[in-house]
Amino acid sequence: MYRIETKEMLTPNICKMRVQAPRLAKAALPGQFLIVRADEKGERVPLTISDYDAQAGTVTIVTQTIGASTTDINALEVGDSFADVAGPLGVPSDFVEMTEEELASHRYVFIAGGVGTAPVYPQAKWLHEHGVKVDVIVGARNKDLLIYKEELASACDNLYICTDDGSEGFHGVGTARLEALVAEGKQYTRCVAIGPMIMMKFSVLTCRKLGIPCTVSLNTLMVDGTGMCGACRVTVGGKTRFACVEGPEFDGYLVDFDEAMRRQRMYKPEEQHMLEDHICRIGRGK
Repeated sequence: MYRIETKEMLTPNICKMRVQAPRLAKAALPGQFLIVRADEKGERVPLTISDYDAQAGTVTIVTQTIGASTTDINALEVGDSFADVAGPLGVPSDFVEMTEEELASHRYVFIAGGVGTAPVYPQAKWLHEHGVKVDVIVGARNKDLLIYKEELASACDNLYICTDDGSEGFHGVGTARLEALVAEGKQYTRCVAIGPMIMMKFSVLTCRKLGIPCTVSLNTLMVDGTGMCGACRVTVGGKTRFACVEGPEFDGYLVDFDEAMRRQRMYKPEEQHMLEDHICRIGRGK
């Protein structure tokens, strides 16, 4: 159970795995996440579902090595199994509840950054399969850090690549590309931004200027994935919300991003300490 079927390193620290989880694969919807534990003593790690195949009984996860637990996850190989894979969790993307008429009235644009590009794929694919016009803007610092280009190209009407250094595609950030597209005459009724918190903040600011409603995914705030630890608390529309049980997606116009980024930074020292200790223990063979 929970056997790793395939493994691919998308970049030196971002790993894509397809995992056997039949019941989860049958129930999953775009926007949801799951929780994995590498072994019996492992930490619960929430990860957004990057794809699912009900017929094959598999789900796909993409994990960026950040701390000790993600290091353990990415060290697993094909044929190994996770101790646990729980889900699907979280509220699905709101468009899955729309009628055919509602869907037909929309033209979506996604702004994806970094590892956040992976969870854009199942959303764009679902919309594309339901006949919705979808454009995707993918950004990275340079061409070597771009992921999911082929997958997204098949799941949208237009894929726009951006790199900060101009090594591939548009020379600039995703929000600048969106502004350029709108200036060229493109019209969008909805935007979904998934990526680093600062990227989502500026995506919302840009969308507000352009008059495009913007949804963001706050999966990066989640820790235990059940709302019990309180780490994912965020202010949305002046009210305290919990990203893992009431999200992870929210109306970006209403999110207090400054508070969310402060909360995200709270755990950096602990993450670094745990990673250093973990590396030392591995070095000692323990």
